[in-house]
Amino acid sequence: MRPDKELGFDWRLVRAFLAALDHGSLLGAARAVGASQPTLGRHIAELEAQLGVVLFERTGRGLRPTEMATRLAQAARAMESGALALSRSVSGANTALAGTVRISASQATARHLLPALLAQMRRELPEIQVELVATNEVSNLLRREADIALRMSPPETGSVIARRVGRFALGTFAQRDYLRRRGTPRQITDLLKHDLLGYDRDDSILRSSAQLGAPLKREDFCFRTDDVSVYWEALRQGMGIGFVSESLAHTDGEVVRVLPSIKLPVLPVWLAVHREVRTDRRIRSVYDFLARTIPQVL
Repeated sequence: MRPDKELGFDWRLVRAFLAALDHGSLLGAARAVGASQPTLGRHIAELEAQLGVVLFERTGRGLRPTEMATRLAQAARAMESGALALSRSVSGANTALAGTVRISASQATARHLLPALLAQMRRELPEIQVELVATNEVSNLLRREADIALRMSPPETGSVIARRVGRFALGTFAQRDYLRRRGTPRQITDLLKHDLLGYDRDDSILRSSAQLGAPLKREDFCFRTDDVSVYWEALRQGMGIGFVSESLAHTDGEVVRVLPSIKLPVLPVWLAVHREVRTDRRIRSVYDFLARTIPQVL
């Protein structure tokens, strides 16, 4: 680094550096900060030029932080904390029941649970604009990637307030036409005689089957995807037997439960908000609405 003069940092450059450090690639970092990949790359290059150091090694698999990047990370995160505290102070001063609230939820929750609730909320809170982030990644509330988050696990920091608002009970389901063609399984071992729908990188079904004493292998699934919406549509079209939430399965009368004796894990639903952000009137109003209506649906 050049110690001969004081540097005037542009916060955008530090933000780009931290995003690249956390996500390991320009593409992932660009998505996280809402910038284009070339723009984020230029910001990192500019920061490297200002500091006179190399922060990342570009590899075929993404970005690998250098030793200098690791050393600078703590100071950069301190800058981030200060910037976010300033942002929250400004947000907390807002007393108007109007503006934008950003909500993060899993793909399945965003598609199948929230639209009806948000339509109802639109009638109750017409001045609120909603940005809905459908992602299976956990959004970081401390970095304001979202104002409110629906999660399947409680937060791990005391700076976030969370309330358990319900649960997703999972079950084994199939479309009626599939069962007419292939028959109905009577016991868990019968599943191996059927076409099964599984996840790709998510190994939750494999782990659950092992706990039930009938372990499945990746090769036992005729179709694999981590996109829950695609998974649900494949089940609805009669591709095979799948594992989905009861609340989702009950939205289609042609999808019926099989092997009701199988007890799959229950997924808790947590509604989370940053402790300081919750003092913002518009965010508090949306948080309270969701806390009231989600349990009614689930």
